[in-house]
Amino acid sequence: MEFEPWMLLIFPLFFGMGWLAARIDIKDLLSESHALPQSYFKGLNFLLNEQQDKAIEAFIEVVKVDPQTVELHFALGSLFRRRGEVDRALRMHHNLVDRADLDNARRQQAVFELAQDYLKAGILDRAESLFRELQKSAYAKPSLEFLLELFQKERDWLKAIDAARQLAAVSGESYAKLIALFYCELAQEALTGGDQDATREYLKQALATCPDCVRASIMLGDLTLSGGDREGAIACWKSIETQDARYLPLVTERLLQAFVDVGREPEGIALLRGYLDKYHSVDMMNVLFAAVSRSEGAAAAYQLVRGALQKNPSLIGLDKLLEARLLEVPEDRRADVEMVRNLLQQRTRNLAMYHCSRCGFKARQFYWHCPACQSWDSYLPRRTEETEMQS
Repeated sequence: MEFEPWMLLIFPLFFGMGWLAARIDIKDLLSESHALPQSYFKGLNFLLNEQQDKAIEAFIEVVKVDPQTVELHFALGSLFRRRGEVDRALRMHHNLVDRADLDNARRQQAVFELAQDYLKAGILDRAESLFRELQKSAYAKPSLEFLLELFQKERDWLKAIDAARQLAAVSGESYAKLIALFYCELAQEALTGGDQDATREYLKQALATCPDCVRASIMLGDLTLSGGDREGAIACWKSIETQDARYLPLVTERLLQAFVDVGREPEGIALLRGYLDKYHSVDMMNVLFAAVSRSEGAAAAYQLVRGALQKNPSLIGLDKLLEARLLEVPEDRRADVEMVRNLLQQRTRNLAMYHCSRCGFKARQFYWHCPACQSWDSYLPRRTEETEMQS
């Protein structure tokens, strides 16, 4: 392509257009910055200097001067709630909800924030009402999650079940296990109230919702036993092996006692020996040790513990081995063995505990609902030492 003299006119034209565009952008930027209140820049300066309280006060002044700063309203409201200043958060979000010029999306966001404020303040009926208002909005899933949390706080298990089912439909995730545990809570309340028919019905619903719900099988076995049906109770507790064999130690003692009550102790001991061989557990070994010691003698009990300890070494198991040895040791040598065992028990006291897999909270009692972090089914059904050795 040959150079033409007229092309020289293009360069000044492009330069002039670029200069004009830059002038317009700078002018707009300056006008926008002049439009912002001075408090806004003070707030930014306080933030940069890590003076958060002063920054908040400065931004509040911005909101008073310029009510159009919607995003700043949201930011301050959330910040107040996190800091525990719920009254200020409520006022901030109420102002947004009451604004007539707010579009629908922003209003839904304001209602969602306001509902969280009420939840934080413990005004649960207002929080529930607002979260329900959002069930057909873009905030349906988080609103249902908050409702689920709220109903658990109120121990309203029927509402919690309904919320969990709606949440499953919205999210596509399974809440069957959690719903089954809620049915177990209803069953426990009915049992406490003396209504065995309702208890049984709730437990059946729990198993229909989640066939692997171990808690329901344990409770159903207890309920069946209380009605005098030991064989039925044995069947309930034995079904735990197919649900989750890790939970068998929770029913080992009552399972063996049921066999004893129906005159089939050797069969019960044989069953527990098989369980111990496949699913080693200190609790299971303790129950079996007592039974074997009673029915077969100290030597057989010692061999049982020794074999279990060789397969799965543990300090708790060693304590039981020393107990078995004490049954055979002559009187003049028992003091030394007892001294060693006492020292070992001091060391293993904290190892013989259950702990939450979510928060690590330890307790001597097994919980289905962690009292520390409120997680469900987070307690491992084995003692601390056993779980640490497996990890």
